[in-house]
Order: sequence, then structure tokens, then C-alpha cells
Amino acid sequence: MSNNEEHVEEISTTNGDSFENVKQRLKDRSKKVAQTKEILSKQAVKIAKQAGEHESFINKVTHLLGVLGFGGFCFLLGARPQDIPYAYCFFYVTFVPLRWIYYRFKKSHYYLLDFCYYANTIFLVDLLLYPKNEKLFMVCFSFAEGPLAWALIVWRCSLVFSSVDKLVSALIHLLPGLVFFTIRWWNPATFEAMHQEETSRRVSWPYGVEDKSYLMTWLFWVPLFAYTLWQALYFLIVDVLRRQRLLRDPEVMTSYRFGVLFQHGYLHTCGLTICVGFYCAYNRNLSTL
Repeated sequence: MSNNEEHVEEISTTNGDSFENVKQRLKDRSKKVAQTKEILSKQAVKIAKQAGEHESFINKVTHLLGVLGFGGFCFLLGARPQDIPYAYCFFYVTFVPLRWIYYRFKKSHYYLLDFCYYANTIFLVDLLLYPKNEKLFMVCFSFAEGPLAWALIVWRCSLVFSSVDKLVSALIHLLPGLVFFTIRWWNPATFEAMHQEETSRRVSWPYGVEDKSYLMTWLFWVPLFAYTLWQALYFLIVDVLRRQRLLRDPEVMTSYRFGVLFQHGYLHTCGLTICVGFYCAYNRNLSTL
């Protein structure tokens, strides 16, 4: 019995020592984590101060590059309109990932679930994978010349060359309209198809579509359904799947939160943008019949 008692005492002593060791290790790790956080916060403040000191220079460089880039785009629009879609695709695949990094740092990355990015992704699929798909082109044209173009006015997008954020926001809404307008009317192949020598009557659509009910379906009803699908997915992700995450961190910004906090009449503005946008896109093409 005495041997067993001594063995039990040794085990309890060993367990007590190991528990104290684990406890001490956890304390040491907590101290290291706290020190690391303090160092990182100091570095972040230092970087922010340096950025503030060089903000004027950065704005000047951004303004210069923005003006040169926009001027080059305008030159390309007149000299080689058939290459405009490729310039747009290059812009999108370059700046949108950078914007995700920037917005992730600012806790605003849920903005990338907005309709404009949803529509621009569809544009990219159409231009790169299905450039000859008539129905998809009409849906994209309706998005670009309707809600996205109308949103420039409703959301007061500004072409501020000294601000990369505002510049990208404006171009994401502006460029798709220019791209699909160019394909529709200014592309040399499209222009040749619309002004055939055999007939005096101009073809109403690059692919010869003249049926009004067909145009109504693919320029209004199908895009409206695609928008409704996006709205349902957005609600599912933001208000259902990520609800607890958003409640835990009130600093994370979404379009809903921005609309409630800073934009009076947010829902009315969204509805006006979509309905008027699709209607304008449809009538714009109907007038060319």
C-alpha cells in the first residue's frame, strides 16, 4: 500500500508540475502575442504617418497617371475601337483584385458583392468566352447601358483623377457602357453589317434582330430576372450566412449599412436605378428599329 501511495503522490506531483509548466507557457505566449500586436500597431501608425507625409506626392502621381491613362483610352476609342473590349478586360482584372485587397484592409470588402461587380463579371464572361452569343450580349448591353449607366448619376460617381478609389468606382460603371456601345455601333465589323450595300434599310441590331417582343424579353425581362437572382444571393450571403460575423463587428461596411447610415432613401434609390435603367436601355434600342 505504501508503494502505491508513493506512486500516486509522484504522479500527482508530476501532474502538478506539468500543469504549472503549461500555465507558464500560456502566459509567455500571451505576452509574446501582446508584444507582437503592440509592435504591429506601432508599425501601422508609422506607415500611416509616412503615407500622410507623402499624400500630396502620391495624389500628384495618381492624377498624372489617371489623366494619361484616360487620354490613352480615348485615343484607342477613336483609333482602334475593336480593341476597346480588351482594354476594359485588362482594367478589370488588374484593378478589381487590388481593390479587394484595399477594401479588405478597410473592412469594406462586402462592397465587392454589389451589383456592379456582379454585372462586370458577366461582361467579362461574355467578352472573353462567348463574344458571339447574341442573347448574352443583349443582357450585358442592358446591364451596361441601363442600371450601371444610370448609377453614375444616382450615386454621384466622380471622375477624380487624384483618387484611385473614386476613379476605379467611376470607371467600373462608365467603361461597360462605352464598351458595349462601341461593339453595338462603332466596331468596324458591326458597322459593316449594319450598313449593307445590298439594302438601303439599316439593320437594327448587329445580329439582325428586329422582333420587338424578342427585344423586350432579352433587354428587359431576362436582365430583370438576373438582377433579382443577384439580389436573392446578396441577401442570402450578407443577411443570412454572414449575419453573425457582421453583428460581431459593426465596423464592417456593406451597401445596406452604408445606405442606412449615410444615404437617405436608399431602397428607393436602388429601385429607381434598376427600373429606370432597364427601361432606358430597352427604349434606347427600340428607337433604332
